[in-house]
Amino acid sequence: MTENEISFKIIGVALELHKTIGPGLLESVYENALAYDLQQCGLNVRQQVALPFIYKSVKLEVGYRLDLLVEEKVIIEIKSVDIIATVHKAQTLTYLRLSGLKLALLINFNCVQLKNDIIRIVNHL
Repeated sequence: MTENEISFKIIGVALELHKTIGPGLLESVYENALAYDLQQCGLNVRQQVALPFIYKSVKLEVGYRLDLLVEEKVIIEIKSVDIIATVHKAQTLTYLRLSGLKLALLINFNCVQLKNDIIRIVNHL
């Protein structure tokens, strides 16, 4: 399954989740619910995946964690904020670069219409 096929499934599941439980909850609630729903669709999902930082050939465990990693190909960064800030986009792009992956979805569940708060971020896709 390609990154685009995976992201299509993720977006559909995220939209249904948001329709069901709405905005205003903690990021951890959305993370766990989305992970559960994606697994129910048959997708491989890992939560809070450690992401090391390599500096001058030294692997540093500095606490970076991917919210969700789907099929070992697509990162999902979950937010529950009033507005997605530039720093959220930069953080997600940094995760892509550090992981060497090509596609991430930045999803802000604290909104009226989720379709307006899903941002695709690519790294050489």
